[in-house]
Amino acid sequence: MTEVVRLTLVSHGMTDAMAAGRFPVDEPLNDIGRRQVEALDVRGGTRQLAAPELRARQTAQLLGLRAMTEPRLADLDCGRWRGETLEGVAAEELRVWLTDPARAPHGGESIVDLIDRVAGWLASLTGNTVAVTHPAVIRAAIVRALDIPSKSFWRLDIRPLSRSVLHSRGQCWTLRL
Repeated sequence: MTEVVRLTLVSHGMTDAMAAGRFPVDEPLNDIGRRQVEALDVRGGTRQLAAPELRARQTAQLLGLRAMTEPRLADLDCGRWRGETLEGVAAEELRVWLTDPARAPHGGESIVDLIDRVAGWLASLTGNTVAVTHPAVIRAAIVRALDIPSKSFWRLDIRPLSRSVLHSRGQCWTLRL
């Protein structure tokens, strides 16, 4: 019998960049995000991880987790678009990025590259893990776990502080809603 891997992915709390519709930088949680986290109860897994960015580490800390930093949980690298609003990005570049998951017109990481990075991390998991990370990373994990096309990435809506639970036995993942 193959060991069951249990993974709870928690999206970090609200930040000013999220509220303003800007591409993320390494910003802290805002007041709303801190209050939301304090109202949430997340049971810790055997292994507790957090993305390296401040907003993920703060969320984990406020949840009472003793999370180790995991670099593969880092947010999607948006290159030169960091801190920009959607309106501040050239419309054609934005269209290319939203419709072609293999492209990264911002000079950062493509969606395909993010999914590959997260797939490598998923393959390394054992036991019971809770990980605080970013909506993009959670989307990538779900795309990979369900073996759906990378173009489906933007069709997944991951809210701040939402929990996504995945189970695996061998190479097959199940999403629990």
